[in-house]
Order: sequence, then C-alpha cells, then structure tokens
Amino acid sequence: MTSRIKAINALRPKLELEPTVQTDGLVDYIAGRTGLDKGEIVHVLLELHDAIVFFGRRGYGVKLEGLGTYLPSMRLDGTLDVQHRLDWGLRRDLNQRTYAGEVVNREQIGKTADELVALWNAEHPDDPVTE
Repeated sequence: MTSRIKAINALRPKLELEPTVQTDGLVDYIAGRTGLDKGEIVHVLLELHDAIVFFGRRGYGVKLEGLGTYLPSMRLDGTLDVQHRLDWGLRRDLNQRTYAGEVVNREQIGKTADELVALWNAEHPDDPVTE
C-alpha cells in the first residue's frame, strides 16, 4: 500500500531543474547586461550580504525591491536565522510567460490531489493508496 503523499509526489507536475547558477555565472550575466565591471558586481553582492547581517543582527528586516524581504528570526536554541519573503512582483513576473524548461508530468497540471490519487490507483491496482 502506498501513502497519499507518495502517490501525489510521483504524479504531480514538477520542474526538471537545470544546475544552479553560481555567483560567477550571475556576475557574468549582470555584467553583460549592465556594462558594470565584474569586480564591482562581486563587491556589491558581498556588501549586500554584509548589510543583511548588519541590519538583521539589530532586528531590522531588509527589503530589496523586486526580490523580497529578509527578516531576522530566532530559533528555539537562541541562534539567529533569516526568513525570506519573496517579492510578489517576482512571482508574478515568473508566471507571466510560459516556463521554458522541461516539466515532468505536464499532463497533470490542473488536477487536484484527489484526481492524482485516483490516477495512481488506476495505474497501480496492486499498490493502492491508503488513506
């Protein structure tokens, strides 16, 4: 018997992700679009890191227009953490155009969890979902 979560995760639409762009790739991209020197871009990114640490240690959130807000928080053991709240405009911009990469189980887009479970049960009669 299969769990509901396992069946849904097996059949739900998923992005087939490419390798993560590292700092060098991001710096090259920004330099190519802006004409800024790569060293300046690296310096700004490092300063941005330091600014989030500086303000976070003092209880301030840092809002970066178009990216999101970094908010300091505390774990149960007293260590500081940072929560990131994605800028709504970034999410909107990501969704304005069709995804250009590969989508696994694309045909399942728009189906409910119950529909995915029913599909699993139809495709796996010997291993149905247990509720």
